[in-house]
Amino acid sequence: MKVLFIGDIMGEPGRRAIARTLHKVVAQHAVDLVIGNGENVAGGFGITPELAHELYEMGLAVITTGNHAWDKKEILDFFPQEPRLLRPANYPDGVPGRGSIVVETPGGERLGVLQVMGRAFMPTLDCPFQVARREVARLKTETRAIIVDMHAEATSEKMAMGHFLDGDVAAVVGTHTHVQTADEQILPKGTAYITDIGMTGPIHSVIGIKKEIAIEKFLTGMPRRFEVASGPAVLSAVLLELDGAVGKAISIQRFRIPD
Repeated sequence: MKVLFIGDIMGEPGRRAIARTLHKVVAQHAVDLVIGNGENVAGGFGITPELAHELYEMGLAVITTGNHAWDKKEILDFFPQEPRLLRPANYPDGVPGRGSIVVETPGGERLGVLQVMGRAFMPTLDCPFQVARREVARLKTETRAIIVDMHAEATSEKMAMGHFLDGDVAAVVGTHTHVQTADEQILPKGTAYITDIGMTGPIHSVIGIKKEIAIEKFLTGMPRRFEVASGPAVLSAVLLELDGAVGKAISIQRFRIPD
């Protein structure tokens, strides 16, 4: 089973990069399923039902989010209606939506997708490690192949989650920090890991934001309204080849493809 996981999709440039590039990558590498993080797809902050449908039409089977999941109020009623749109599973009970799903590839293989969010330098939620352990055990009643999106700020917390789940899931991939890391690997017990997939969005920017605005904020310390940068964009992703029968990874390859 080959799964392409696209890193944080930033505004219109990110959507444009997917529209121009995704079909080529899927065809070239015989990808079975595409997942993407969409918490920044609406102007850099949040996601709307219309944009979720746009990403599904482009070929995404599952969309994960994160701490910006709720930035657009119109998404609140959409989360319970759309099981393919995930929010971190360690939000408290009663929060709209769900944190995991089991989907099928066109070939009939089943894949579990789980998202949890870290707590270091992030909103305080339930323990992602305890929630991940519980959710993985539940998903394993339906499939052995599971991918976890660890949406977190701290590199150490992401690495800890990778080793915590090593051997229990097929892959742990990091999102949120928008900078692709070069540490893709297969951990000792068979779990594919990368600290951050990177951002799918404008190349000449500060993690997707207009560089002039970000620089001015750093120089002055004054609040500024962030705006998504324009110009050429890049698709950042990882290609995961999984052995669905045993729930282990065969390979992990990172991509950074200009649109």
